[in-house]
This record gives sequence, structure tokens and C-alpha cells, in this order.
Amino acid sequence: MPSDTSLWRNRDFRIFLSAQSLSALGDSFSFVAVPLLVLKETGSLVQMGLVTAMVGLASIVTGIFAGYVTDRVNRRALLIGCDLARCALYGLIPLVWLFSPQVWLLYVIVPLAAVFAMQFQVTYVTVVPNLVPQKQIMQANGHLTAAYAVAGVGGPLLAGLMSSLLGPAMAIAVDSATFALSAAGLVLIKLRASEHPTRPSLGRDFLAGAKFLWDHPVLRSLTVLLSLLIFITFGLTDLIIYYLKHDLERSDRVVGYVLAAATLGSLLAATLVTSARRRLGFGACWIGAWALCGLAIASLGLAKGAIVVGVVATTQLFCTGVAGICSMSFRQEVTPDHLLGRVTSAFWTIHNTLGPLGVALLTGAAARFGVMNACLVAGAACVLTALAALTTPIRNRNPQVESR
Repeated sequence: MPSDTSLWRNRDFRIFLSAQSLSALGDSFSFVAVPLLVLKETGSLVQMGLVTAMVGLASIVTGIFAGYVTDRVNRRALLIGCDLARCALYGLIPLVWLFSPQVWLLYVIVPLAAVFAMQFQVTYVTVVPNLVPQKQIMQANGHLTAAYAVAGVGGPLLAGLMSSLLGPAMAIAVDSATFALSAAGLVLIKLRASEHPTRPSLGRDFLAGAKFLWDHPVLRSLTVLLSLLIFITFGLTDLIIYYLKHDLERSDRVVGYVLAAATLGSLLAATLVTSARRRLGFGACWIGAWALCGLAIASLGLAKGAIVVGVVATTQLFCTGVAGICSMSFRQEVTPDHLLGRVTSAFWTIHNTLGPLGVALLTGAAARFGVMNACLVAGAACVLTALAALTTPIRNRNPQVESR
């Protein structure tokens, strides 16, 4: 594997990393500010869950055509366009709130922004193999995740402070500005040309990605199990914010502190995942991470202070970070470049399908039966789903080699 130094000498990767760090900083603002804004205006956990569910639904619908677009147009231009669109959409929220709060606008803008976010995410995954050699994909994903984690530490903290001082709407303005800066950075990078050998219809393009997933035994198992895991965990952030605000009666500032501290889990995952996968293998990392995540979720409702909630949230992000980097890197390693957009789109669309229903059930159950009971059930389900992977090819140490 090429050295870490050689990766840092890659000019285009450095610029891409910097641009995406700015974008991640802005994302972390809306990650905190949008739920706080909904809670401030409505006082309802169910309304928070509804916005999150609509975001999930928008992502699912977008996934139907995102891979088709990614594999058919200039990927760099597509990334820039998505950043500029999100800049404009999120910029409308603080602008409107300066005159008169309009809660209905959130139900339009946030899901619409999710459309461009999903398109960006699918395209972003396909860009990494065009920036670095295949042997550095895992390393590059680790560096990107680490950068996102560092941005995520400052983002929620600043978002919580800004929400306390100026209101959540003004915190979202920062998100808008960072998308503009990210787009400017993307203008400077150059990508290796990707191949587009065929141009079938939209439906056949999506089916081509789904067929590749189904024909590959490891990707098939990952898709099925992740569908269940996303169903279980999709509404967890809303639950953490509600638990801190409602049950523990903490301020917006404390919410920002907790979520900022939790992103250290993602940073730790990005730092350790390359060596962990090399020493323990893919199966042990993926299954162990999700099993530990389930235990963390189960303990959330038992936490009696913000510090303990922060520890639980940190553990959860560490686990999903390790599993996510392993999964994404594996998919990039085994998928041909000309199919990567469609495979990524099909993968995310399929396993996100149950997300909106999951967040509705999780937040609804927490509102009716309490956060502790909802978390115990969700955590147990997460552990059982992770252990089910022991019966699939996911358990293999090097599935990218053994499944050929």
C-alpha cells in the first residue's frame, strides 16, 4: 500500500479534502440547527421526526435516478451544482426568518436540499477512486472521515452557541455559506476520466446497479442487513436531542456540546479503521462495530446526565464510522468504475427505504412509552441484526478476495 505521505502529495485529493471539510462544517450546523428550529417553533418530537422522515423519503426517491445522473454527466460539475443548490436553499431559511418564521417552509426546503445531498453523496463516492489509486481508497476514506469528524466537533458546538445567541435560523446561514466555499474548491480539482460504455434507460440503469448488488454475495448481505439497521437507527439523532432537551432539560448550548463531543467517535473510527481492518479483517470490524452500536443505543435511555449521553453518542458514532468506512471502501474496491454510481445509488436507495418508517416508529414510541424503553428495544434489535451477519459472507476476513 502506498505511504500516507504519497497520498498527501496528491494535490487534487488535498483540495477535495479541504472542500469537503468546509461542507461538513456547514452540514454539522444544520444537523443541529434544523431539529432545534423545529422544536423551538413546534415543541414537538413528532414534528422533528416528520422532518427527518421527509428527508429520508426524499433521499430514497432521489436514489432512483442519482446513479443514472452520476454515471452519465461530468462528475465534478455535478458536485459543484449540488453544492450551489444547497447553498441557495439553506440560505432562504434565515432570510425568511428575518421577517416572519414560516415553519411550513422547512417541510419544503429541507427535503429538497436532501435531494441534492443524496445526489452529491452518490457522486462523491464515485469521485474518490478517480482521485486516488485503488490501494489508497481505504486510506482516503479514512482521511475524509477524519476531516469530517474534526469539522463535526466544531460545527455542533458553534451551532449550539449560535442557536442560543441568535437563534437556530441564523446558524443555518453558516451552512449555506460553507456550501458556496465547497463549490469554489471543487472548481480547482481534476478527475481521471471515467468510462461510460453504455447508455441504457433510467429504469435499466437502476436495475443494473441493483443486479450487481444482488449477484455479489457480500454486497447482497450488506444491503439486506443495512436496510434493517437503518430502520432501527435512522431517528437516533432526533432522540438524543429530544432526550437532552425534554427529559434532562438541557439548553441548546448543551445539545451542541454533546453532539460536538460525540463526533470524536467518528474521528477515532477514521484513525483506527485502516489498521483494524488489516489486523482483524472486514467481518470482525463490521459485525463487531454494529453489535457494540446496539449496546450503546440500549444504554442511552439509562443515561442520567448530559456527559453520559455524550459518551453513548460518541460510542455510537465510532461504531457506525468503522462499519461505514469498511462498507463504502469495499463497495468502491469491487465495483467497476462505470457502474459505481448506479451501484451506490441502488445500495443507498434500497437500504434507506425503511428509514422514514423507522424514524416515525422510534420517535413515536419514545414520545408514548419513554426514551428508555424505545432505546432498549432498538438496541437489542441492532445487536441481533449484527449477529445475523455471522451466517453470511460478511463474516469473512477478506471478502473482496474470497468472493471473487
